[in-house]
Amino acid sequence: MAKFRYRMQSILELKEKLEGQAKMEFAAAQMQLRIEQDKLNNLIEKRKMYQEICCTLQQKEVLNIPDILSYRDYIDICDILINEQKKVVDKAYKVVENARKKLALVMQERKMQEKLKEKAFEQFLLEERDAENKETDQRSSFAYGQRIKNGQSRRS
Repeated sequence: MAKFRYRMQSILELKEKLEGQAKMEFAAAQMQLRIEQDKLNNLIEKRKMYQEICCTLQQKEVLNIPDILSYRDYIDICDILINEQKKVVDKAYKVVENARKKLALVMQERKMQEKLKEKAFEQFLLEERDAENKETDQRSSFAYGQRIKNGQSRRS
């Protein structure tokens, strides 16, 4: 029996390599998104803390106006930073989505190559079976011919 050799094996290997790279890019993009989301959450928590301190200062009997104004400034700065970080998170999310789409496309291409390989292997098996059947038929025909030839030569 002949050995199966897929003629586009190098293309399949390239698709597998590209898929591996796309998976790594997707994982890196997801990690960066989580980092940016954590930064956003930290800013929100910091703003919340400053707001609580400001409220506490405003409820005291003796108001410390400079401290209250400072915390309000901190809150305003946090609002600006939060808005900027939301933009960064949105960009990171878009990078993740693009990486996801690229990964899906590369996986689809690899699967297509695997299907082609499977079909080529099935075709190979079919051709091998046909060749074996043909060889068996030829042997049977030869053996039958030899028996007839031997049978005829004995009668003569």
